[in-house]
Amino acid sequence: MSDEIENIILPKTLEEFTETDSLSDALKDPKFLAKVPLLNYTPLHKLKNHALVRFRGMIQDMVDPEIYLEKYEVKSDNGDTRLQCGKFRDTLVMKNGENVNFESNANVHGERRTLFVVSIPGLNEWAQTYETDCNKQNLENAANAKSSENATSKKRAFTDEGLLMETEDIPSTGTNDKTVNGTSKRQCLESETIANTESKSSLIGVQYMLNSPIPERPSLACMVKIYNDLEDYILDTVIDAVGFLSVDPSLDGTAMDTDECQYISATELHAQNPPPSIIPRLHAIVVHRLRHCNPLLDERILALKPHPIVDAVNAFKDLHRMLTLCLFNDSLAADYLISHLISTVYNRSEGESIGKFSLNIYNFPQKDLSTYTDKLYKILELLLPASHYLPMTLDNINNSTFVPKKDYETNKLVSGLLQLAPHTHLVLDETHMQQGQLNSQGVLAMQNIVHLVKNQEIQCDFQYYNMKYLADVPVLVFSEGKTMIPMHFRIPINTDNNTAEIIMETLKAAHHYLQPDRLDQFRRFITEAKLCEFSMDPENMEMIQTDYVQMRKDKIINSSDELHSLLTLSRLLAIARGKKVLDKESWELAKEMEHKRRERIKELPKFKPKV
Repeated sequence: MSDEIENIILPKTLEEFTETDSLSDALKDPKFLAKVPLLNYTPLHKLKNHALVRFRGMIQDMVDPEIYLEKYEVKSDNGDTRLQCGKFRDTLVMKNGENVNFESNANVHGERRTLFVVSIPGLNEWAQTYETDCNKQNLENAANAKSSENATSKKRAFTDEGLLMETEDIPSTGTNDKTVNGTSKRQCLESETIANTESKSSLIGVQYMLNSPIPERPSLACMVKIYNDLEDYILDTVIDAVGFLSVDPSLDGTAMDTDECQYISATELHAQNPPPSIIPRLHAIVVHRLRHCNPLLDERILALKPHPIVDAVNAFKDLHRMLTLCLFNDSLAADYLISHLISTVYNRSEGESIGKFSLNIYNFPQKDLSTYTDKLYKILELLLPASHYLPMTLDNINNSTFVPKKDYETNKLVSGLLQLAPHTHLVLDETHMQQGQLNSQGVLAMQNIVHLVKNQEIQCDFQYYNMKYLADVPVLVFSEGKTMIPMHFRIPINTDNNTAEIIMETLKAAHHYLQPDRLDQFRRFITEAKLCEFSMDPENMEMIQTDYVQMRKDKIINSSDELHSLLTLSRLLAIARGKKVLDKESWELAKEMEHKRRERIKELPKFKPKV
């Protein structure tokens, strides 16, 4: 990091920022960016309005662009005029006795767009804990460094709680900052707003406002206002936005006068302007698009806390050995499961999502089956940054919302269970399924799950039509017999009585085996395998084409889809073993594994599903 970036002072006011153009470049530097508090883990009441903050999350919805006053003329009662910057603000700035001259030729209109961002759905507890600890530590380090350099300065500093605060009062400049009897009107309004949140938001429930894709695991939400590249953002992208916090109580739609709104209903007004004490606004200076959500590989954290390079070969061997034991000593099933864990959609061509790897593991021993699958997921949960476990009960299928749906009354895209961030693993457990009938909503739910598995797309319901959005959500299904969902790979478990009797003790032993250092190694290995650069050797491609022709003649492969699946498997097997190029060894291993898997399936009796 350059000396210029190191010497930049965090802005104290928005006016100070507009004169500090170099801050935008500085906020692209991971080490400098780590000084900015993460709103996800900072209580709102600890932050001041217009504080510089970050928010990390997934774009759940996007609002149409809006026109605002980027610069405007303010005229006082004595006739004096001045130009006021309106960028990065939600309210007009005026002192006592001033008014905005809306007819001035000096006024400049700008365009911005609001992204409704929710904290990453399904982010597992270990990832949240790691982010919280690193955020606190980074801010404490920044505070200590700042206090040592500016012991007597009145400039902005970090408090002991690791929050960006002001060390002295600043003269008020906004209409909502005017003082009344020596006390801040804003402070009174904020206290009143927080105290009356429940009554004010009675028209729209808090859960509806937060719009969490997984209702039982509610996300935080933030309305991120962007000023550049307005059309370059797409749904479900994971971003890290840096900008100025806006929590003015006057932004609460339930406090607005609906009689003055001619082109919007009261319901939509309230929905589009939730209480900032629940959903704050963030005016973005810089927006980073994130390739993954693993905090162990977050460059903002690594800039201050580097980690050792992962030995992929040893990490794979250790992980394979552990998962083999957890899968009733089934080495073949462990190979397929690891391939699933490191899979990702790495390319899209002519409507085909290349790299998808859905997996169905079935034929488990019947003893304590649902307890076993639940405990197996608990181990996977420790390895993956983001995942969600859904027992496929009739109630869940028939009554849950699986895809986003447009609510035209509030002009919101109401989220669904399948609206997940890239690399979030969805685990469907059919061992909980009972005898019964799917209703019309349940049938539609299953159709949407099938579409996600086959195409890695989610179909958003816009009432009159469906809108498809790209997804990268690996799906894993546990079931007694072969699942009804068409999967890319199905692997029946091969077990014996001895391993079945001690499986619960084996799972307990696995938890003891997963000590912090080993866990971190596995977590990095899985994410790095997803993101690694991989290529195909032209000579080996000729070998594969020759094999494909022969396999078609021998009726081992019957379609190009089966070839794509075999290529995907061989690619993942090579990556898992630390290779960067598809070689003959990985291709032959994939062919051998597929032969064994098909032979297992042939040997199993037919299974009748419960539904």
